[in-house]
Amino acid sequence: MVFFFNYFEEKSSELGFPFVCLFLIFQRHREPPKFPCETEIELDRISGLSEHVLDQILSHLSIRDAVRTSTLSSKWRCKWAKIPNLVFDSNCIASPSQDQALIKNKLVSVVDHVLLLHREALNKFKLSHRELVGVTDIDRWILHLSWRPVNEFILEIWKGTRYKIPSCLFSYQNLIHLELFNCLLRPPSSFKGFRNLKSLDLQHVTLAQDAFENLITNCPLLERLTLMNFDGFSHLKISAPNLQFFDIGGAFDDVSFEHTFQLTLVSIGLYDRNVALSGSSSKLLSFFANLPHIRRLEVQSYFLKYLAMGNVPTRLPKPCIDLNYLSIRVNFNDMDESAAALCLLKSSPNLQEVEMLARPEEQSGGRTMNSSWEDEHWTNLLLQLRSVKIVGISGVQAELDCIKFLLSNSPALERMTIKPISVDGGWDLLKELLRFRRASVLAEIIYLDP
Repeated sequence: MVFFFNYFEEKSSELGFPFVCLFLIFQRHREPPKFPCETEIELDRISGLSEHVLDQILSHLSIRDAVRTSTLSSKWRCKWAKIPNLVFDSNCIASPSQDQALIKNKLVSVVDHVLLLHREALNKFKLSHRELVGVTDIDRWILHLSWRPVNEFILEIWKGTRYKIPSCLFSYQNLIHLELFNCLLRPPSSFKGFRNLKSLDLQHVTLAQDAFENLITNCPLLERLTLMNFDGFSHLKISAPNLQFFDIGGAFDDVSFEHTFQLTLVSIGLYDRNVALSGSSSKLLSFFANLPHIRRLEVQSYFLKYLAMGNVPTRLPKPCIDLNYLSIRVNFNDMDESAAALCLLKSSPNLQEVEMLARPEEQSGGRTMNSSWEDEHWTNLLLQLRSVKIVGISGVQAELDCIKFLLSNSPALERMTIKPISVDGGWDLLKELLRFRRASVLAEIIYLDP
């Protein structure tokens, strides 16, 4: 027994903490000892663990189980009140009842109780329960937390209308990570940004245009930005000198970057298929002007249609020399989109992996002409390309021309995976693929059934 505890303290990072907790609780509630001194020794073994190990045990438990450890012994009675992370989710209350009012009342009671007795500084506060709506109790909890430093604040309202964030949240100047779901944000006029914020995740939020720009501009340390399904602003002007990760999905009119020279991972999905034309200036040129070190790019939904607006260049003025992964959703029958996709490929000499997803609902739409891929003036463009995956094709000529282009310009290609949208014409498609010339003698074509 002594050997187990000594070994656990030395190898704590290799053992499962929940398992150890169960072991401790089991030791506490085993059969009564024959001699009273055995109880004292047993309790000493539990409470004799280092504070670091005890903190690690508690940090891996739900709030409900962490509070229950107060019954282990008198020395454990208040240890849970020092845990740095408070997570209130479906695991924090045990209620077999389906009565939403009863569940809500229990949750409010648990949060009130924990916040009243918790003593230490908070690293993380998370409130995410499927039965929780934007109740006024949340205002009270946010106000209570404003009196102490909080590094991470996560609020997810899964039901009801968007919850209006109280102004006191914007005084959380110790925030490093902020995550809001189904919320309405109206920062006070005195708000000057979150000076320590490094990660911002806003999903299903409402925020005015000027408030959005002020928020992004006044978070100078921001490294990660996620925006999903938002309204109130449609012009995405991103000015963040330390930004490294940008993930967006929604309906918007325009996106531009300023002072984003550290940005390396970008994923953009435009959900509105009705992209409005606005002048002849190239969206491709303006989009990449401040992305010199991009390494991973995902062009989702209808964003390639946006990039194809204006004059599409043959190549970008400055190649994306760091780009090694490119994912594009494209309408192959639209000449403008194909030209934009081809421009990205020609401007990315160090690509190693390419994924292309056809938009089958638009295969007959768009401005069709001679295929943009039928250009014999380019050879061995993609010297580093190892893997290609093309999904959702139906075998139209533009798709075949794209595949032919990739095979003939990728001397290091190892694998091309093709997955059509349906089984119709699959055998003819496969025979056509096997006829194409390959620049790489090692290139393998893998055909997947739809």
